Amino acid sequence: MSCHILSKIDKKFKKMKSIKIMGVLLLSVGTVALLTSMKKSSDRFKVKSKAEKGCVFLSVFEAEGIDSNFIYSTPVKVKESMSSALEWISKAQLKDGGWGAGSHSRQSVFDPHAVSSDPATTAMVAMALLRTGSTPTTGKYSANLSLATEYLLKQIEAADAQTLNITKQTATQPQVKLGQNIDVVLTTQYLTNLMDYIINNQTLKTRVSKSLDKCVVKIQHAQSENGSIKGAGWAGVLQSSFATNALESAKAAGADVDEAKLERYKNYQKGNYDTKTNSVATGDGAGVMLYSISGTARSTAREASIAKDKITKAKKDGKLSPSSTVTSESLQAAGMSEADAYKYAAAYEINQAASKQAQRNDVMNGFGSNGGEEFLSYLQTGEGLIISKDKEWHKWYDNVSGRLLNIQNNDGSWNGHHCITSPVFCTATSLLILSVNNEIEKMVSLNK
Repeated sequence: MSCHILSKIDKKFKKMKSIKIMGVLLLSVGTVALLTSMKKSSDRFKVKSKAEKGCVFLSVFEAEGIDSNFIYSTPVKVKESMSSALEWISKAQLKDGGWGAGSHSRQSVFDPHAVSSDPATTAMVAMALLRTGSTPTTGKYSANLSLATEYLLKQIEAADAQTLNITKQTATQPQVKLGQNIDVVLTTQYLTNLMDYIINNQTLKTRVSKSLDKCVVKIQHAQSENGSIKGAGWAGVLQSSFATNALESAKAAGADVDEAKLERYKNYQKGNYDTKTNSVATGDGAGVMLYSISGTARSTAREASIAKDKITKAKKDGKLSPSSTVTSESLQAAGMSEADAYKYAAAYEINQAASKQAQRNDVMNGFGSNGGEEFLSYLQTGEGLIISKDKEWHKWYDNVSGRLLNIQNNDGSWNGHHCITSPVFCTATSLLILSVNNEIEKMVSLNK
C-alpha cells in the first residue's frame, strides 16, 4: 500500500518535475526467537527501508520540525504482506457489518465466522482499513468500512447513556485481557480518525459527532481516582493507555473533552515510569514491562514533542545557545511559565527513557510469546515515536515489521499464542503497525 501522505504530496506537486523521489527498499527478515536473548539476532528481524530523497516534506513540515528523512517508504514485501492481510480480513467480516474476537473461554476458535461481532474488534479493523487507504466511500474496501461504521454507530446510539460501555457483551477476549470498557475506548479512537474523511457528508458527520460526544462522556465517567480507567483486565494498563489516546484525539477532532480528566489519564501513564530508578510499574500490566512502558511512551509523546519544538525555536530566535537541551530552565528561558516548564521537561525526560526501554529486545518479548497485547504495545511504541518526532523511529519500524512478517500466517492473517489469540484482532493490529507511516501527518498534528 502506498504511503498515504506521499500520495497526497505526489498529487499536489506532480508538476514539480525538478523534484525526484527515489526509494531504496531493503528487506532483511530473520527467525523470531522470542524466548532467548536477542542481542546477537536483533539485526535479523529488520525490514530495512530508506527515506525518499528530494522529498518535499521539508517544505511541508518545516514548521513542525520534520525533514524529508523522517518519512519512510513502505518496503515492497511489507506492501505484499499488507495486501494479503487486507484480503483475508475483508472476507472475515460478519453479516451485521462487524468483526469479532470471540470469547475468552473459546480462545482456540480461530474461524472468524464462528464468533459474534464486538465493537472493540470492529473498531480495530475499521482503523486498519482507514489507515491503509479506504474510506466509507472510496478505496478497495470502502464497502467493508461503510458497513463497519454503520455497525459501530448503531451500537453507540442504542447504548444506555448511563452505562460506561457501548455494548452489553461481556467476557470477550479484548474485554477480559484489556478491560471491560475497551469497546468504547477503541470505538472512540476510530470515530476521531474518521472525522477527517467525512467532511462533505453532513448527515454522517452529525451522527459521528453525536456518537463521539457520547463516547467521550463515557470514557471520562469511567476514570478511576488514580487516573486509570475502570474495569481493568489482565493488562488493564493498555486499556488506560488507549483511553488517553482516544481523549487526546477526540480533543483534536473538536469534541468537548474535560482537560482535567485528560491530564489525569496522562499522569497515570507517566507514573508508571520512574526516571530516577529506571523502574517500571507493572501491577496493572500483568507484570509485563512491555505493556506499561509502551503506554508511557505513547502518552508522553505529544508533550515531549512540544518541549523539543520550543527549544528548537528558541535556539533559532537567539534566546538559547545552540548547545541547550530540554530542561525546565531552558524551557522557561524559551518563554514557558514555570509550571509548564516543569511539566513539559518531566514529560520529555520520561518519554525519552520510556521509548528507549520499549525498544529493547528483551522488553519487546513481552509475555514470552505473541499475543494481541504484544501487538498493541508495538503499535503504542511506534505511534509514540512518530508523535514525539523521534528521527530514529524507522529503526523501530525495520525491527518490528521484520518480526511481523516472520510470523504472518500463510493465509495472510496473524494470531496470538496467548491471551488475545483472535486472528481478526491480531491481524487488524498488525496492519495498523505496518501502515503507521501512512498517518504521520495526522499524528504529528496532535502537537498543535
